[in-house]
Amino acid sequence: MSEAPIIEIRGLRKTYHVGRVDVEALRGVDLDVARGEFVSIVGPSGSGKSTLFHIVGGLTPATSGGVRIGGREVGAMSDAARTRLRKTTVSFVFQKFNLLPNLTAADNIELARFLAGKNHGADPHFQDVLKLLGIADRLRHKPSELSGGEQQRVAIARAVVNHPAILLADEPTGNLDSVNSRTVLELLRDLNERLGQTILMITHNPEAAAYGHRLVHMHDGRIVATPPPT
Repeated sequence: MSEAPIIEIRGLRKTYHVGRVDVEALRGVDLDVARGEFVSIVGPSGSGKSTLFHIVGGLTPATSGGVRIGGREVGAMSDAARTRLRKTTVSFVFQKFNLLPNLTAADNIELARFLAGKNHGADPHFQDVLKLLGIADRLRHKPSELSGGEQQRVAIARAVVNHPAILLADEPTGNLDSVNSRTVLELLRDLNERLGQTILMITHNPEAAAYGHRLVHMHDGRIVATPPPT
C-alpha cells in the first residue's frame, strides 16, 4: 500500500471581499504532494499561486475546502496549533530574504531553532545543510555584508534547520541574478535529492520550474494541468 500524500488539498476555495466585490482567488483546487517530492507551481500573476501557498502554510484561512498536512486538517487547527505547524512542520523561503539586519547569519539561523523550542547545540543535519549551501565561512557576517545569493542561502538554512517536513518556496529566485538563481535552485534540488526534503515551489519562471519533479499549472484560481506524482 502506497504512503499517503504529505499534502492533500481538496476542493479549496478562497474568496476575498474587496468593498462590494467578491474576488475568487481559488476556485476548487485539488492537489496531492507526495513525501519527498519537489513540485513547481507555475502560472501568471493573479492565478492563485500565492493564495494557495498561504493557505497550505496556515497563514490564511480557506473559504471552503481543506488542506491536510501529514493527515491533519489545517483549517481545523487552533491558532496555537497552526503557529506550531509553522515552527516545526512547514517552513518558508520568500522572494525577500527577511533576515534580521542586526543579527549575524548564524544568529538568524539559530533564532529559528530557539523559536521552535530546540536547544542550542551540534546538529549533524544542520552541518549537512551548511555543506550543501556553502555558507559555513559566512556565518559571522550580517546580511548587509552578504551578497543576495548568500542571503538567500542563509534564509534557506534558517528554513530547514528544524527538519521541517515541508519547505514552501515563494519565488525564491525573484530577487537574484541568473547566476545566483541557478545556484539557489541547484541547492534546493540538492536538499530534495540528498536529504529528502519535500518542496513546494511557486514561480513564474519556466526555467526555475524545471528544477522540480512535477509542474502544476494554475490559471484563474484553478489547476489547469498537472501530471500525477511519480
